[in-house]
Amino acid sequence: MSLTYRAVALTLSGLVPVAVWPSGDTVRLWWLLTAVLLGLDLLLASSPRRLTFERQGPGQVRLGDQGSTSVLVTNTGRRRVRGLVRDAWPPSAGAATTRHTVSLRPGERTRVTTVLTPTRRGDREAHAVTVRSIGPLGLAARQRSFAVPGRLRTVHPFPARKHLPSRLAVLRQLDGRTAVRTRGQGTEFDSLREYVDGDDVRSIDWRATARRQHLVVRTWQPEQHRRIVIVIDTSRTSAGRVDDAPRLDGAMDAALLLTALAGHAHDRVQVIAGDRAVLARVAGSDRARLLHDTISTLAPVESRLVEADWALLATEITRLGTHRALVVLLTPLEPSSVEQGLLPVLPVLAAHHRVVVASVSDPAVARMRASRDTLEHVYDAAAAERTTALRERTAAALASLGVDVLDEPPDLLPARLADHYLMLKRQGLL
Repeated sequence: MSLTYRAVALTLSGLVPVAVWPSGDTVRLWWLLTAVLLGLDLLLASSPRRLTFERQGPGQVRLGDQGSTSVLVTNTGRRRVRGLVRDAWPPSAGAATTRHTVSLRPGERTRVTTVLTPTRRGDREAHAVTVRSIGPLGLAARQRSFAVPGRLRTVHPFPARKHLPSRLAVLRQLDGRTAVRTRGQGTEFDSLREYVDGDDVRSIDWRATARRQHLVVRTWQPEQHRRIVIVIDTSRTSAGRVDDAPRLDGAMDAALLLTALAGHAHDRVQVIAGDRAVLARVAGSDRARLLHDTISTLAPVESRLVEADWALLATEITRLGTHRALVVLLTPLEPSSVEQGLLPVLPVLAAHHRVVVASVSDPAVARMRASRDTLEHVYDAAAAERTTALRERTAAALASLGVDVLDEPPDLLPARLADHYLMLKRQGLL
């Protein structure tokens, strides 16, 4: 049960007769009259139980874009339903208007639509649909909440998508200059042909020779489908904010651009996100589905206030396959966490794979280093210089193990990582 503003107005209007006939009987009579009217109005109000609900949407939307969800409300009772329907969502879902006025005759159906503009990446669940059925006098209402499941998945906006066309143009140039059929070289089987003088006898296909009654050799081509493993660190160091956005989102942006580019190159891409546990896995070679699956799978992944277990993540990389791969570790270049957690497992990874450590740096540190106008700014600059020196020392320690290190702001890291991948392809280092 709930009361409307009319019930409050009716109660306060009793001050008039009390002022004219000031007595206890007048007060009691007015309270009795108000209670009777409220009870009668509540009795005549239709029951919310006579309504059924069916949700449509909202599905998936990019962060910063608008989405909508609709609820079909059907009156299955024999009386008219007048009142409000509230579709409740958490504040981060960005619901513009959650309260909708309805008036349904028996058997009638209507659709109420809520516009959502989410402010955070991830999954948002609808709380409930609450119905307030108001009586004919507008004094009282019956109220009840119903569970009408709904989930809005807010995916990464992928701002680095703008760099993809230019990098694809470079990739097409590399593919045009690559010899796809070379005799006696490569690791992928290409075709069979007759033996000629000078061919390596180890390339003779004896089964085909027996069938054709003359010597036949296999020809090979360079391996086309490389393996790319992208590991996204979701530990506590990824929870910090850089330019008012989580550092994790900057790492995801770089991972998505590399995934899209490697997918167009027909490489086998595997994406892992985790810290002390693996939170998400994506794998595939179908470029039409790979990027979509990666964006959708990474959407609910959030940073956790735990240390990364790099031994576990390294084991997961090995479990995915033993073939040589390009392993990209997207983790903040924080000296303490890198030296204690990542550095001990890197020698084994670098011995079997090409390893790249990509870190999202904070542009605020560079701004602090450049500003020395006041005494306070000088102290800030000194702290920034020390931070930069420690990061450079950590990067040097990683480079001594044969690891490539990229440390760039969030708006530059995706393009820098994509360019590094293309450079490795150009030089045949993958």
